[in-house]
Amino acid sequence: MHSHLIPGIDDGAKTLEKSVEYVVGLIDLGFQNIITTPHIMGDHYPNTPETILSGLEELKAALKKKNISIPISAAAEYFVDDYFIELLDSKTQLLTLPGNRILIEFSTFAPPSNGLEIIFRLKTMGYQPVLAHPERYAYYANQFDVFEKIKSAGCELQLNALSPIGHYGNLQKKLAHQLLKKGLIDFVGTDLHHGGHLDILRKSLKNKNLQFLTNSVFKNTDI
Repeated sequence: MHSHLIPGIDDGAKTLEKSVEYVVGLIDLGFQNIITTPHIMGDHYPNTPETILSGLEELKAALKKKNISIPISAAAEYFVDDYFIELLDSKTQLLTLPGNRILIEFSTFAPPSNGLEIIFRLKTMGYQPVLAHPERYAYYANQFDVFEKIKSAGCELQLNALSPIGHYGNLQKKLAHQLLKKGLIDFVGTDLHHGGHLDILRKSLKNKNLQFLTNSVFKNTDI
């Protein structure tokens, strides 16, 4: 429910061939359903439902041509910036996960000034916000209660599968385990961008730090 598999529209798969390769890799790892979520981020990745859904159809056609069968759909990962506020102000229809869930992300460099306000606004608009990879927001390391406030505001939390093994850093690893221990995580996603992520996933399935994938219950099956 969090990956970047549509070719050439963000920092994920660069070509259609790579997109197909990554999908096959996920199937080999046991995935049975994929929801890919390209970035929508102001001037960097100004994607629209049209660019995302047309790319999805291109990927679907390529998979069908190769007789690769797996349910695959698309939503988006919305960066909370001025452009996102403009989308909300204009009441633009947003791309969502099942259950009218909307995947959002904060900057990994500095905390947003209006994070809780945005979550509240999305709730009042009828969306169910899901915050992507909270463990990567290292600036909250000494303010762990912020995660509890975000959760209490009605926002679901999605962990990156590679965080508990330290892929993004030791601090992010520590935060991942704290969030899991507190029972604050609702979803786990690959956040797969490239073949390197796929290779690490393959090698890490037996890592003791990934045992939570089988020992814990998440909402992934709900969507």
